[in-house]
Amino acid sequence: MGPVLIGHEIYRQSSYGQRHPLRVPRVSTVMDLTRAMGWLPRAAFRRSPRARPEALTHWHHPAYIAALQEAEEFGPSEHLRRFGLGTPANPVFPEVWRRPATSAGGVMLAAELLREGGVVYAPAGGTHHGLPDRANGFCYLNDPVLAMLAMRRLGIQRIAYVDIDAHHCDGVDLAFRDDPDILLLSVHEERRWPFTGALEDRGAGNVFNLPVPAGFNDSEMRAVLYELILPRVESFGAQAVVLQCGADAVDEDPLSRLALSNNAHWQVVRALQGIAPRYLVLGGGGYNPWSVGRCWAGVWATLTGAEIPDHLPPEAEAVLRGLVWHDAPKRKPIQPHWFTTLRDAPREGEVRPEIRARLAALAARPQP
Repeated sequence: MGPVLIGHEIYRQSSYGQRHPLRVPRVSTVMDLTRAMGWLPRAAFRRSPRARPEALTHWHHPAYIAALQEAEEFGPSEHLRRFGLGTPANPVFPEVWRRPATSAGGVMLAAELLREGGVVYAPAGGTHHGLPDRANGFCYLNDPVLAMLAMRRLGIQRIAYVDIDAHHCDGVDLAFRDDPDILLLSVHEERRWPFTGALEDRGAGNVFNLPVPAGFNDSEMRAVLYELILPRVESFGAQAVVLQCGADAVDEDPLSRLALSNNAHWQVVRALQGIAPRYLVLGGGGYNPWSVGRCWAGVWATLTGAEIPDHLPPEAEAVLRGLVWHDAPKRKPIQPHWFTTLRDAPREGEVRPEIRARLAALAARPQP
């Protein structure tokens, strides 16, 4: 079976609200762009099911799942705030239950599809901040955790989880930091929310966190890939690799100060493919509709071996020109190439001494 992309129209029809960073279209843009490019034949697409409430209690507390359903049916209330619902970060919106339950259903379907091996891309996944009993950091459910637990139930025991989102994967860390059969490797911006993921963290010897400074560039990510990510994943002997490929580390994103081009993401995606017989790629953060849509469409091209042209055909260009970003941050002004290309110009630079030192510290640790 060739690579499979899991999506759903619910992401086109729902928003966290007009003032929220996740008001921008993301998964629908990926579906539209990949179809406009001729990269997504019908046979490669699966419509995400909605997870049943009881399936979510493999990690989430039943009372929280009930509260999430109540929030969608009845709207915000004071007692829901103890579950993190109805806050500025985690608002109650019309699809507050159905949308995350669809994302969770998608990754559970991905686990089933990967039972015998293969590649699955679920760009709606990657909500790595969700906690067992409450919403956290725009994340109502933790689908990476649910995906890996689903793999476990299918007999896939040893899993390498790699996270290149700008923010540390605190929810996934909470779930698996003491599990020696899960390798947790996170590259994230230092001194940024949720302020977890310290270099010194070890878990059961399986946690490798690399906080990186503002301005983190393509050359530095390449060094991280070849000196940390690949050596650790290759020596771990994983039965599956899960990559959280948040696009908020790309330079144009308004919620980080990192400076990657989307080439860096695609290089990580390509390098991890084939290390294990099963490969699940998730989305994650990303709050500029053009940079996240272009990055994640290119992830699918990378997974399928499609050629990314220098200039988009009219159908794909029309998708990008049709995007709207109300109140776009002044710090990231709209650029003409966001409409006409997928590939960013490379953002190379010096590999700074502090990154070299942190890589050396992590390399010196024994293999768990």
